Amino acid sequence: MSTSMSTRWSSRLRRFVAARLSPEGQLGLHLTVGVALMLLAMVVFHEIAEAVMGAGQITVIDLQVAQWFNRHALSWLTSFLLVYTDLHGVLGALVLTALLAWYFYRQRASYWLFTLLICVPGVMILNVLLKSVFGRLRPSFEQPLLQRVLESYSFPSGHTATSTALYGVLGAYLICRTAPGAWGKRTAIALLAFLMAALVGFSRIYLGAHYLSDVLAAMAESAGWLAICIAGVSTLRRRRAIRPTK
Repeated sequence: MSTSMSTRWSSRLRRFVAARLSPEGQLGLHLTVGVALMLLAMVVFHEIAEAVMGAGQITVIDLQVAQWFNRHALSWLTSFLLVYTDLHGVLGALVLTALLAWYFYRQRASYWLFTLLICVPGVMILNVLLKSVFGRLRPSFEQPLLQRVLESYSFPSGHTATSTALYGVLGAYLICRTAPGAWGKRTAIALLAFLMAALVGFSRIYLGAHYLSDVLAAMAESAGWLAICIAGVSTLRRRRAIRPTK
């Protein structure tokens, strides 16, 4: 009896795993990968947050990096990064999101439009909540490069989280539109999307608006949210595609 029950459970487990790894299934490989990436991002975020709140070694590195950039700032680079970081502030990010939404609408990419509209505003709200939870103060300098006063908390970086979500959705869309065999082009798109978001993060560190750990945590936070948003919408699309018509 126990052997028969063990066989049945083993068979069910194999079918469950096979279904989760099937590229064609409604709740198959796409959702599995999305959940796995989200969990990985959560682990990374947790480790960074724990180190920051526990005043670990990363906080020492944060101060060293912040002070180094403040002392070695270049006027031309400062001017460029001030413009670039402002472009990805709340207002700038909403304008860029609206433009990308219009592009998706014109391309009749309704599921990508839906992904964008839940991903970018969603990560903005999530970031505000996380800032209030951790309540970390921003870097402070005698001669700051960023002159205006920033009243919100520092951890994690809102600019970085939003830009990671925005360029992540755009990069994922362009990768999906690229021929499956064109791995060179797909890699270039992924790298460019990452660099666009990373440059925003760098601008926040360079200008003294955030610590290094704020930026790293924001990218992990946003990557996890992005992964589950894309996986969720992809699952919805597949479920609707195979739903029998009445």
